Amino acid sequence: MGKLSAKIFDLKGKATGKIRLLPIFKTPARPDVIKRAVIAIQSHRFQPQGRDPFAGKRTTAESRGTGFGIARVSRIKGSQRAAFIPFAVGGRATHPPMVEKKIKKKIPRKEMRLALRSAVAATASKEIVAFRGHVIDDIPDFPLVVVDDIERLKKTKEVEEVFIQLGVWPDIYRVRESRKVRAGKGKRRGRRMKQAVGPLLVVTENEGVVEAARNIPGVDVVTINGLNVELLAPGTHPGRLVIWANSAFEKVDELFGGR
Repeated sequence: MGKLSAKIFDLKGKATGKIRLLPIFKTPARPDVIKRAVIAIQSHRFQPQGRDPFAGKRTTAESRGTGFGIARVSRIKGSQRAAFIPFAVGGRATHPPMVEKKIKKKIPRKEMRLALRSAVAATASKEIVAFRGHVIDDIPDFPLVVVDDIERLKKTKEVEEVFIQLGVWPDIYRVRESRKVRAGKGKRRGRRMKQAVGPLLVVTENEGVVEAARNIPGVDVVTINGLNVELLAPGTHPGRLVIWANSAFEKVDELFGGR
């Protein structure tokens, strides 16, 4: 028989009670469906790209045909310079991007809900969370449920102290050590640094904790109504280290359970 309850911890890392483990946490692992759901969410942020249909074609260049001992490419009149054709300087693109291309992926609503339920269930599995790369040696229990007082923290130092008491800080240290300068041109395009993904804090309402935690590297804070598959499985990989506020934990089955 699987686990039936989870411990509730206070802000000092001491167990203060128990809560029944909801049916949603018994959803089987479906990494294939989770991957489809995350890719679908990411595709909604893609910006359609296209080219001017006449780009590279605004020229009087024409081919001279055969019989001149030269290639039959389009050439500018009064000159030997090629134009219009794909391999000429200033010529048209061979297969340019088209704005009509469908880049927004969709999946059935039931499949998206299954992916979300499976991603939620994965957060309660110590093996899956560890396999994803999180440092969980000091985490006291899975899923990690904390009293609602965590929602009312207003200073970064207070959030850091709570993470230390809950055994989450080693994972944040892993994120800090992972920071590096991105290779390639991306470093000139507003995304200079790369870093790993850290813990996710799920709350019912933001009473100051979002602002308090936003400067801690790798940490995301989300309300239960804004929870989605991409936050639970960044990069399509399930098993993110999640800290649940007690009231948010009680609502998760009500919002995302069922079929």
